Amino acid sequence: MRRPRGIRARLFLAVLTAITLALAALIAGFNLFLARSLSSNATDQARARAAAQLELLRVSARGVSLADAHGEAAPDVPVWIFSGGRVVDAPAAPATLDVAARTLVARRRRTSQAAEFRLYRLPVRAGGREVGAVVAAVSLDPYERTRHLALASSLVLGVVALAAIALALRWLLAAALRPVALMTRQAAAWSEHDLDTRFDPGEPHDELTRLAATLDALLDRVAASLRHEQRFSAELSHELRTPLARIAAEAELALRRERSADEYRQALELILRSVNQLTRTVDALVRAAQHEAGLAHGTSDAYAAAAAAVESCSSLAADADVAVRVEPPPAPARLGVDEDVAVRILQPLVENACRYGRGRASVTIRRVGSRVVYAVSDDGPGVRADELERIFEPGVRGTAAADDGGAGLGLALARRLARAAAGEVAAEADGGGRFIVTLPAA
Repeated sequence: MRRPRGIRARLFLAVLTAITLALAALIAGFNLFLARSLSSNATDQARARAAAQLELLRVSARGVSLADAHGEAAPDVPVWIFSGGRVVDAPAAPATLDVAARTLVARRRRTSQAAEFRLYRLPVRAGGREVGAVVAAVSLDPYERTRHLALASSLVLGVVALAAIALALRWLLAAALRPVALMTRQAAAWSEHDLDTRFDPGEPHDELTRLAATLDALLDRVAASLRHEQRFSAELSHELRTPLARIAAEAELALRRERSADEYRQALELILRSVNQLTRTVDALVRAAQHEAGLAHGTSDAYAAAAAAVESCSSLAADADVAVRVEPPPAPARLGVDEDVAVRILQPLVENACRYGRGRASVTIRRVGSRVVYAVSDDGPGVRADELERIFEPGVRGTAAADDGGAGLGLALARRLARAAAGEVAAEADGGGRFIVTLPAA
């Protein structure tokens, strides 16, 4: 048998089954109680009839005799009178009923049943001993008819009640689950066409509003994930365009005519620098995407990361005749990010110091609370106050870098990666180039 697929059908069958079992138990219990009550009533009536007949007897130590020629037994209430084991009076009753009355007296039992009659024996005592007995029989036909009628009525009532409950349950389940189906369809439509629409149920106060709040949170995560992917793709295409264009242009110029060995060497060096910049860009974007995705973060030594960033720029510093100094922190400090992530954040800033410094540059390190703060300074022209934020936009360069031929990607990548690592990069206008890098401490 195939199970129903929908939750509404499963709930309907589960609740209806439970209600059916409860009704069946209720009907069975009612009928059992009624049967016991009717049986007790029949016994009580037989006992009462026997007690009434006992009042009409003459009892002595020698036995029992009738006070009248015939008792007042009703035709439908047969009564036997026994003196010792001898029958004093017996009604005109079927043989099976007569035998049952005699057997009841002989075995000294209280009640028995025979031929649709309930028999009750009431002992007759004189002088502290039993000298006889009165047996009364009551027909069980009225009680059986009542019991059968009650059983049929309760079954019909149970079926009608079950049908009414099933209809009401079907309507209630449909009404209760209709908002859920509507919310599911809306969420599916929004996830494909409109990532900014939400249910906005307010403060959750019941199951439906909690479900709406959960779906809103799910849509927020889906929207954030899609925005991250779109931004990553856009930044990747934007930030790779310049190095690739430079490589292609230099290769085309080198192949356009025969060149000397020195000219080819210069072209290959420029291509190599562009490839290295391309590699750093891709690595920085991938690292930023990994941090934004919540991947595990490592730890590293703050001074070692700064020293590695300065070492990677040593050739540029030598060509520019700029001395770059790394000042150790007053106390050892550890970063809450991997060393290569910190190096990729600091490297563009150190490159700027080497490129625009006049002779000196420095990297200082200090710990402030739960953060490690780097200051990368140089004695160059610095950044104008109106450019402190614009220089971090991809493709934008400051006034001092207007003619250096750069792509304007380094600072944007440094800030993007720092923010992905829960840090920040900012520029200061302070009589020379000065950049502040804030990263979480371990």
